[in-house]
Amino acid sequence: MLNNHWPRAIIFVDMDAFFASIEQLDEPTLRQQPVAVTNGMRGTCIITCSYEARARGIYTGMRIKEAQQLCPQLVQRPARPQRYAQLATRMSDALRDEISPDLEIFSVDEAFLDVSHCQKLLGPPEAIAALTREVINAAVNLPCTVGVGGDKTTAKFIAKEHKPNGIGILPPWQARDRLRDVPVTKLCGIAEGIGRFLAARGVHTCGDMERLPIGIMGKRFGYPGRRIWLMCQGLDPDPIHTSVSAPKSMGHGKVMPPDTVSSDVIRMYLLHMSEKLATRLRRHALQAKTFSIGLLTRQGWLGDTYRTATPTTDGAVISGLSKQMMDEHWRGEGVLQVHITALDPHPADGQLELFIEQDKEREAVNKTMDTINQRYGELVLGPARLLKRSDMPNVISPAWKPKGPRQTI
Repeated sequence: MLNNHWPRAIIFVDMDAFFASIEQLDEPTLRQQPVAVTNGMRGTCIITCSYEARARGIYTGMRIKEAQQLCPQLVQRPARPQRYAQLATRMSDALRDEISPDLEIFSVDEAFLDVSHCQKLLGPPEAIAALTREVINAAVNLPCTVGVGGDKTTAKFIAKEHKPNGIGILPPWQARDRLRDVPVTKLCGIAEGIGRFLAARGVHTCGDMERLPIGIMGKRFGYPGRRIWLMCQGLDPDPIHTSVSAPKSMGHGKVMPPDTVSSDVIRMYLLHMSEKLATRLRRHALQAKTFSIGLLTRQGWLGDTYRTATPTTDGAVISGLSKQMMDEHWRGEGVLQVHITALDPHPADGQLELFIEQDKEREAVNKTMDTINQRYGELVLGPARLLKRSDMPNVISPAWKPKGPRQTI
C-alpha cells in the first residue's frame, strides 16, 4: 500500500547538527571529532554540537566548561551565522527548484514540502524522500533526516524518530494507530503549559485525546487548540505556508557581560542595536515611529515604549530614545541584555509628513554608510563609539527566512 498514491504527502527536512556539521564540512580535520559551537570563543553556552560530542553526553545548552570536563578532546568553534545562512539559502533554493515549489522554511535548518502533486512526476512519497536527501547532498553536502507523513505534525514526528541521517515514513492511514501511545508533549507545538492543561483532563497520550471533546480545546485555545486535537489523530490541517508575511515588529538584542553597571558600556550596546535596527529598516525600505527599548536585569526588564515625531530609519534618532529610556528607568542595576524593537515597521515610500522638513543630508550619509557596509561588512563605517563594541558574533533569528525582512542575523 505504501506504493499507492497518497491523498496528501508532506516531507519534513531536518538538518543533522546543522551548525556543527558545517564546521566539519569546512574544516575536514574536525570530521569524526566531538565539536561544540558557541557564540564566539568567549561564549559559555553550547549552541549545538556534533553527534560525536553527543555520544559523550554533551548536549545543546550545556556550559562549555562542563562539556570540556566531560570530554577533554572537545573542539570549540565560534559560530559563523553568515555561513550557516548561506548554506540554508542554497538548500532551500535547491529543494524549491528540484522537489516542490510548495516549500515552507520552518527554521534555518528545517523545512516542510508539500509533494502531494509531485507523485506522478517524482514517484511515491518514499521515493521523493530519498530524492530529497540526494538533492540536499548535492547542494550542500551535509547530513539530514527526512520524515514523510500525511500532515506536517506526523512528518516532523517521524523524522525525529529516525535521526540522525535517516528516513522515516508514516502513511496517513497508519498515523492514528502509530501516535496512539505517544505522549502528547512529544508533538511539535504542545509545550508544558498545554501539556499540564491536558494532563489535568486525563489526556497524557495522543490516544487519550479522542476522549476529550474538541470543543474544550477550541474554547480554551481557539484555532490552535482545535488544531492540536486533530494533530493527535494524525490529521493536522495546517497547510504549507509558502508566503512570508511582513513582520509586525522588528528588533535586535544582545547579551552583555553579566551585571554590567557601566553606563558608557550599556549606552554603547544600545547604540549598536540602534544602528543594526536602523540599517535593517533601510535595507528593506521600511520605517517606524514606535520603539520598545529595554534592559534585562536580574530583577526583570526595565524600559518603556517611545515614539518619534515622524517615522524614522536613523540610528541616531533611535539611540536618542534609548538614552531617554536610561535616564528615566535605569538606576545603576546590573544589566544582562539590551533589546530595541520597532513595533510598527511599515513601507517607507508613503506620503511624507506635512510641514516636516526631511533631513536630506542625514539620509545621504546613511545611504553612503549602507553602501560601504554592505560591501565590506557590518558597521565597518559607523559611529566612533562602536569601535569598542562587543566582538560576540551575531545570531540567526528564530524567524529567519531566506529572503526579505526576516533574513536577519
